[in-house]
Amino acid sequence: MAAAAAAGSRASGLLGRFRPRLARPMSSGAHGEEGSARMWKALTYFVALPGVAVSMLNVFLKSRHGEHERPEFIAYPHLRIRSKRFPWGDGDHTLFHNSQVNPLPTGYEDE
Repeated sequence: MAAAAAAGSRASGLLGRFRPRLARPMSSGAHGEEGSARMWKALTYFVALPGVAVSMLNVFLKSRHGEHERPEFIAYPHLRIRSKRFPWGDGDHTLFHNSQVNPLPTGYEDE
């Protein structure tokens, strides 16, 4: 009898580890940090927003830099392969084709 009781208590101890918890602690309080919300708020204002502002300034200054000359067209055999025609337009232009930047298989359109 004593062996059965000992086995039963051992089994209930093992099963007790795997029982689902009824209530889960909040993620901010799970690590014992009381000021984590304040930390994330500070990181947002002092790191993320200035980072976005610097990125916007960089894009603005680069856009005012002026036009770049496009590279010389070299007809590499592994680029711009057309095994079948595109289902729109004349079939040779991609869907977002820009004639000033994107060459056709034969070269730029205006050259």
